[in-house]
This record gives sequence, C-alpha cells and structure tokens, in this order.
Amino acid sequence: MRYFEPEDILYLAISDDSENSSIELRPNITAEYNDKGELIGIEILKASDFIRDSIAESVQGKMLHLRK
Repeated sequence: MRYFEPEDILYLAISDDSENSSIELRPNITAEYNDKGELIGIEILKASDFIRDSIAESVQGKMLHLRK
C-alpha cells in the first residue's frame, strides 16, 4: 500500500507486474491488470474522501442496527 499525499492517491499493489490495462470500477477507483488479465493493483483517487465516506457509512450502518 502506498499513499501519495500531494495527489491524495492511495495505491494498493497486489503485484509488481507492469500495467497492461485498467478498468474504472466507479468514479475515482481504478483496477489495473497485467498482460495476463490478472489484477495487479487498485488506485483510489481522492483517497481521504473515500476513506472518510467509507468509515461514515460503516458507522451509520452499525448505529442503525443498534437502534432496532
């Protein structure tokens, strides 16, 4: 895992292979593949927003379960 603070990019590396193609999974999240079509990494742009929003959703979900 590498974080590039000036650009606010989080890169989750699965392999050191070279990128051959990529697919945008949703805005600001890209899956990268090698020449064999194997997943080699995931790039998250605006990473601090993504993590903040993910944590907020998780907390809200747990709070809703507690209220039932």
